[in-house]
Order: sequence, then structure tokens, then C-alpha cells
Amino acid sequence: MTKEKWGFIDSGDCSPAYNMAMDEALLNWQSNGEIPPKTRGRTRVPATLSIGYFQSAETEIDLAEVERQGLGFVRRPTGGRAVLHEHELTYSVIVPESYPGMPNTVTEAYRVISEGILKGFRNLGLDAYFSVPETEQDKEMLKSPKSSVCFDAPSWYELVVEGRKVAGSAQTRQKGVILQHGAILLELDEEKLFSVFKFSDDKVKEKMKNNLRNKAVAINDIAGRKITISEAKVAFENGFSEGLSIDLKPYVLSEKQLQEVKDIAKNKYESDDWNFLR
Repeated sequence: MTKEKWGFIDSGDCSPAYNMAMDEALLNWQSNGEIPPKTRGRTRVPATLSIGYFQSAETEIDLAEVERQGLGFVRRPTGGRAVLHEHELTYSVIVPESYPGMPNTVTEAYRVISEGILKGFRNLGLDAYFSVPETEQDKEMLKSPKSSVCFDAPSWYELVVEGRKVAGSAQTRQKGVILQHGAILLELDEEKLFSVFKFSDDKVKEKMKNNLRNKAVAINDIAGRKITISEAKVAFENGFSEGLSIDLKPYVLSEKQLQEVKDIAKNKYESDDWNFLR
């Protein structure tokens, strides 16, 4: 049986605004029928805090601390909670809603797309599995998260190792296209992460820290060895090929496409109008 051919982009080290702009451009090109489905892996420079589309920057984030530490800051076009991107591999998948076998619901589409992430973890020798909230209380907690921090609890079909979340993802559907992107933690700087959020008092902050330790973990804290970005890229590229039963081929953007990405980054994701719209 012939496998579907998808494009693969290794976008390397890019600014946070550029990464978001490329995702948007890929979504637009996919909607217009200009490109095949895509996956891509990337890292970020500098360390960057990304917040979900519906989050309030002023209310939830200590913006003065973000600036003091020289961190990047960007609002995602997808939902979910804030993520500190630093020692990690991030990924994007852009695919038509009409793609054969792609479920109509967001939750089930997560499951299908995240098969690639699951295989990636297993390629690294980690016994990963999907999180599935089992009780009504757990399901209600997903609707009303207790903190602004993404990795403090797993959602439907996110990846878990030894009971703790190791990857966070978010999805949006626009113009007949699914965009799912996420972060795969290699290491986690807990102090830096919690320094950029607002808490009502230190007691609440410590409680949230303890909650994170119990519910999230970085790959290198459980792998028993140090996994590099390069090794992770290979593992997850192969993982997406296996998990989605596709044939990935390198895809290089044209100069015209690169300029379009730069224009979106400048006009949208670098602008205060976007990043502080809530």
C-alpha cells in the first residue's frame, strides 16, 4: 500500500514570532491547496513564554519579570495555557480537515495526530501512553484549569510517562485546515517557569510548584541518560512517519514563501496589538 507523502520542515532555531508566523503561513497555503500536509520540528531562540489565545497577558503573566529575564513573549493562535519554551523540541502538524481517516472532533483528531508523538517517545525508549481522564471530576477539571501553567496537568490524549505529562499540545481549525502544535520537554527549569506567573501569594505559588512536580516531568529526568535535541528530532520525525503511516519528504520554503512568513511575523506576532489583545 502506497503511503501518503507529507512535507517535513526542520526550521531550526527561530524567533518565537517567526515560528508562529510559519505555522500560520503553512495553514494558509494548505487551505489554498498550494502545499501537501506538513510536519515540522523546531527549537526556539531565545527562551520564550508563549500564552494561549484566550489567556490574559496582563492578568496572568508577570510581564516585568519576562522583560527582566530577557525572555521572548508571544501569543499563540491556539488555545491552552502558557508554556516556557527553552530546553525542548517543538512540533507542528498542518493537515486538511478532510484528510482520509481524520476524525471530525478535536479530541479524536488529537489522538490520531498524537500517535506520531507517542511513537517518538517510544523510539527514545520511553514507555509513553495517552492520558485519558477517567472520572467526571477529572473531566470537569479540564474545563476549568486551576493555573495558567500548561504542564501542570495532562489533557485528553496528551502524552504521559510514569504518570506524568511529558508533552503539551494545542489545536486550532481554520479555513478547513487543522493546525496542531506542541512542546516536548527535554529539561524543565522550574524556578524560571514559576517566576513569570502571577500568584495571589507565595503559599499558592508553592502549591502550584508541588502540583507541577507531581504531574509533569522532562524527558531527561526519567530517561536515565541525556537525550539531545538532535536525537529527539530523529526520533520524532520517524515517530510521525510511523504513527501517521506517512512518507515524510524534506520541504524547503521558496524565497517568496520565506518573505511571507517574515511579513506575518512582523505585522502580527511581533505586535503588541496581537500579544496583548487580552
